[in-house]
Amino acid sequence: MSVNQTATWHGAQKFEEILPQVWEALQVKVDRMIEQLGDKSPHVAKEDGLYDDMRIDWWTSGFWPGILWILHDLTGKEHYKEAAWRWDEKLEQASIRTNNFHHDVGFQYLPTAVIKHKLTGDSDGLRRGLQAANFLAGRFNLAGSFLRAWNQEKIGWSIVDSTMNLSILFWSAEMTGDPRFEQIGRAHADTVVDKFIREDGSVNHILSFNPKTGELIESLGGQGAGPQSAWSRGASWALNGLANVYRYTGEVRYLRAAQRVANYFLACLPEDHVAHWDFRAAESLDAEPRDTSAATCAASGLIELADFLPAVEGNVYRRAAERILLSLTQNYGTWDQPEHQAILLEGTGNKPAGQNINVSLIYGDYYYVEAIAKLLGWKQRIF
Repeated sequence: MSVNQTATWHGAQKFEEILPQVWEALQVKVDRMIEQLGDKSPHVAKEDGLYDDMRIDWWTSGFWPGILWILHDLTGKEHYKEAAWRWDEKLEQASIRTNNFHHDVGFQYLPTAVIKHKLTGDSDGLRRGLQAANFLAGRFNLAGSFLRAWNQEKIGWSIVDSTMNLSILFWSAEMTGDPRFEQIGRAHADTVVDKFIREDGSVNHILSFNPKTGELIESLGGQGAGPQSAWSRGASWALNGLANVYRYTGEVRYLRAAQRVANYFLACLPEDHVAHWDFRAAESLDAEPRDTSAATCAASGLIELADFLPAVEGNVYRRAAERILLSLTQNYGTWDQPEHQAILLEGTGNKPAGQNINVSLIYGDYYYVEAIAKLLGWKQRIF
């Protein structure tokens, strides 16, 4: 993409004005990434612009093949399918070797095995997706109605991120006719609505429950600034995830809860519409890092909300998503840096731990592509 072209983008007032050109630029970018990344499982790209090669059982391993499957579905080009094809097989091999999967199997298998089966009918994709759903269902704590997070000695911990993983349970219920998957998905979604989302629409990241009685013990700060903070990516997980739950169930309470989170998220955005990493990190957020991954995931969820609501109500969310995407495209992209292996800059991984601050994140790239695909009329869904 030429410097002149990106300069033209900066003059745009609405994202729809540049959407076709951005889509063309994305294809060029992803084609280059295929060559640059090879067999890497990317997670983070730092100042050098080079994506790392994370272990295959890491929670982010599904996002790069998810990008490839979306581009294949929208363009019909075979090289995207060829680059994505073996990822679910590699994930299965890793699960046998390491036994290190946990609550994030939806993040891993929905953008690989499940979408592979949806688009091609591949029987191994179906089998692997159902195996992942069985694993996730096995993490359900009946007393507290929550999915257990992680594999350490944190048996009563649950996290808002799991809202995005619920889609694999609902998909499995549809594929097998077994209502238990949906029952577990609804039960955890109810806990998200009742316990994770606060009255004002902000969300908790981690909640600790007594695993024997189900009693709520406390809220933990996790990747947010503190127990009562408002971690922006956590809000985007809840917003997008509950919109997906509504799509599967038609239950209005999930739609309204997603709207409540969306309204809080949008009310907290700065002038350029790209979220800071935590909306309560400081009295003045000017010096705080942004998180473009929170922005992209929220934008994708906002588009989902817009599609579910009457136009007069939904257009508010669609326009907000387009403003976010316009700012990301104009101000945070790597369009003029062909050697840079990521799409977006200024993501924040885990600020409290001092990890991956002001970097590129593969899930930020994924949700950017997903949101744009939705605006282009993409009918398939990964989550």
